[in-house]
Amino acid sequence: MDRRTALRTLAATALVGPAGLTPRSLRGAPSSPGTAPAVLKRRYAIGPQAQEYSARAIRLVTQNPVVDMLCQFRFQDMNVEEPRPPQSWLADPTAFTEQDWIPYRDSGVDVIALGRGAPNRTAALRFMAEWNGFIASHSDWLRRVDDPRDFGTMDETGKLGLMLTFQNSEHFDSVDDVDLFYGLGQKVSQLTYNFQNRLGAGFLEHNDGGLSVFGHRVLERMQEVGMVVDLSHCADRTTLDGHAAATRPVIYTHASCRALLPGFMRCKTDEAIRKLAEGGGVMGIPFIRFMIKDGPPVGVDDVVDHFDHVARLVGVEHVGIGSDLDLEGFGSPRVPPGEDVGPASQPNFERYRAYFTDDGYVHIEGLNHPKRVFDLTEGLIRRGFDDREIGLMLGGNFMRVLSELWS
Repeated sequence: MDRRTALRTLAATALVGPAGLTPRSLRGAPSSPGTAPAVLKRRYAIGPQAQEYSARAIRLVTQNPVVDMLCQFRFQDMNVEEPRPPQSWLADPTAFTEQDWIPYRDSGVDVIALGRGAPNRTAALRFMAEWNGFIASHSDWLRRVDDPRDFGTMDETGKLGLMLTFQNSEHFDSVDDVDLFYGLGQKVSQLTYNFQNRLGAGFLEHNDGGLSVFGHRVLERMQEVGMVVDLSHCADRTTLDGHAAATRPVIYTHASCRALLPGFMRCKTDEAIRKLAEGGGVMGIPFIRFMIKDGPPVGVDDVVDHFDHVARLVGVEHVGIGSDLDLEGFGSPRVPPGEDVGPASQPNFERYRAYFTDDGYVHIEGLNHPKRVFDLTEGLIRRGFDDREIGLMLGGNFMRVLSELWS
């Protein structure tokens, strides 16, 4: 069963009948009375956990493209004996079973960007080979997205689209490597991760010297070939230098608003967000608790505050989703107690001002499960956004800018 067929089964009664609505994913679908969701005061229970959502939220998710510009598929669970997913899935694609597929199938998300990091060129080549092989091995469920035409066939195929993207550009040993990786399927690259590389400075670096000469050359080549420039983790000066050097739109795959979190250096300033919008770019809002609010409790409406701030500052056309979770809802890699191998082991990590759940995760309550996009949509509805605006934020904005740049 593919993704769209599954959503047809789960949402049939919710979308055909009480609200008088028939989304594109349900047209021509046979009725399935035995599996129709329960009606609860115009709210509908979908999925085995019976989360309840309004007919409007279900309609918006199923009728609109949903794009998550940083969703790492599945974090490695260090508490599981080896071989651990997703490494075990990449080594042996047959290990990824239909049961493993179900959360992805039913999530409501159409396209995710993997956003992995590679410390060098060799590791990046391996990443591309492993994921291209994994996608090819599950072509009935997955497809690689790297062309505007892929967006046009999302509803027809019912597959989950994967973008092979990187959160660093250290794998570019030369400017010509941009062309090589573009040809292998990489269509988005973040210029820096948290620290200094040959291109510029990440926000955990001691000193931000801005975009280097090599960084300018790589950015220029990326925009020439159609690879999307991502400035999410860049420090402030490197971020503004990137905007100044760009001649086409750039994006933040996952970033939040410093105006709502003063002093949180991982968040983007209003000045940077305005530069992003002036160039035609889009900013993905993360679902990481300490990137949304300075302390608990933190919930869906706090995430919507960041969508709302960007929309009011520069327009609803410049904001989307960049969850920075995996699609099953884990907020960080699961690390055994006492092992200092997680993100917090990085130098200057205190700049994140991080805080965690009682069991050590970074997710936001209500957004820590595979169907979280429905919860986000309910939050956007509560905030008063109309259907067009919500459709843009769910995926229309990122689909627009990626299609422009890839063309």
